[in-house]
Amino acid sequence: MSLHKPVLIAAGWRPGCSTDYDAVLLARRLHARTIINLTNIDFVYDKDPRKFKNAHLIKEISWRAFRAMLPSRWDPGLNAPFDPIASKLAHKLGLEVVIMNGRKLGNFERYLLGKRFVGTRII
Repeated sequence: MSLHKPVLIAAGWRPGCSTDYDAVLLARRLHARTIINLTNIDFVYDKDPRKFKNAHLIKEISWRAFRAMLPSRWDPGLNAPFDPIASKLAHKLGLEVVIMNGRKLGNFERYLLGKRFVGTRII
């Protein structure tokens, strides 16, 4: 695979901060416009699909609508697709966040190549 744009792969480094927030700080510092969050879900849902059978998957959502689904505070045990503090800063910076399943590397490759992929875009 040949990429035409630089790619940075990183993880968290400071206890007490989420890796989501760390990614937003790195994006701001490096003037990146997109964060790809490889996680254990294929899509963001409007509610937890493990608890609610009527949960709807979301392919694309605005920051305003996404943040309305989150609590206003971050708790280290919070189960959210992207933490609320990181979301607030990403929204302010105008970043795009793509959430996709990190176990499906072929899907990740399709995204990197600009092809159709399975995941959620937050814009």
